Amino acid sequence: MPVLLLGACAQRDPAVTISGATTVGNWLIERQANRVTGAAISSARVATRSSSNSAVVFAQLAGLQLTCFKRQPIVRFTFLFKVGANRNTELSYRFDGKPGHQADARILRDNKIVVIEDRAAVAQFVNDLATSQVLYVFIRSLNGPRSSAEFQVGGAPAAIEAGLADCPLTGQPRPRAASMPSSRPPA
Repeated sequence: MPVLLLGACAQRDPAVTISGATTVGNWLIERQANRVTGAAISSARVATRSSSNSAVVFAQLAGLQLTCFKRQPIVRFTFLFKVGANRNTELSYRFDGKPGHQADARILRDNKIVVIEDRAAVAQFVNDLATSQVLYVFIRSLNGPRSSAEFQVGGAPAAIEAGLADCPLTGQPRPRAASMPSSRPPA
């Protein structure tokens, strides 16, 4: 029993906690160093309580993260419920009143995390994010329920700069034929 009590007093490793994080707008921005390699670890995250799933009665928490992983820019969505599987799930999103897009996304093994990894798709997402206040995400799956989340993304320019500092996007995003029309009426 005394050994367990001593373990409770041990300090947690700051590399796995949110120490030294700052907030900009709705974003939590982290900058740390990998204690093994010395390489920078950067991330920007925003959370929402406005996440729904057709198989879950109550709204749930969800998260959006911008980060570099193995020197590649990543957009990562996390949910508390299963959202689908790789072969039969589609992710679409819309910023403010801008035209919506479908993104090539990958569902990770637990079926609760969705990532956009393609550099051009990440660039397109980030370009729209930079000038937006609200992001709506919709996920549809043949073997799972429909899911959605709405994020307040104010402060995104600082989040993009910090979260993707170690793997900056270069070049212009590719045009997407799968763009969805705007929901605003024609002028």
